[in-house]
Amino acid sequence: MPEPEIQTAPRTRVAPTSRGERTRQRILEAAAELIHRQGAAATTIQHVRDATGVSASQLYHYFADKQELVRAVVEYQGARMLAGQQAADIDSLDDLRRWRDQLVAGQDQALGGCPLGTLGSELAETDPSGRDLAAEEFHHWRDAITQSLDRIRQNGELRTDTDTGELAIALLAALQGGLLLSHITQTLQPLQTALDAVIAQIESHATSPSDR
Repeated sequence: MPEPEIQTAPRTRVAPTSRGERTRQRILEAAAELIHRQGAAATTIQHVRDATGVSASQLYHYFADKQELVRAVVEYQGARMLAGQQAADIDSLDDLRRWRDQLVAGQDQALGGCPLGTLGSELAETDPSGRDLAAEEFHHWRDAITQSLDRIRQNGELRTDTDTGELAIALLAALQGGLLLSHITQTLQPLQTALDAVIAQIESHATSPSDR
């Protein structure tokens, strides 16, 4: 039996206590895991309550409705992806290859698909505002890759006329496409091939050692 939608009146948000923030984070992490595993449409508020043990009033205290919860999951996954990209600390072409190797080595995560990409793809068909939010998170991710390529260029490893913005889009697209195909085929070859192709393209803009 489908659970009834609970309509909540607009209310002023009160800054949560540290305990309240932990509860909110627990709800968010459980929802993110469920949505990644079974999709946003198939994940109900009751599923999240069962996974966290919170009451309906507790959950709706932090998230007005399912749509707000899903959007919070988009931001959560986007923040995770961005943090991982920034933690890679790519300043050289060697760092870029190392980042590629680490992505491929994370076999379980790679074969499970990208949490942000999978959710964004689903929302693109059902929730225009959720799609726009996912697009914004991807823009942040793209910008982080661009900044890494900018540092490589500033360090003299890439020619000064290298369009790092275009290459960042290509690299992110290769990553997303590779993760999707690896998830479907349950083999890492698509991810490896896609990343290697774009990294080879980036390396085609490399300066010669004598120019550095």
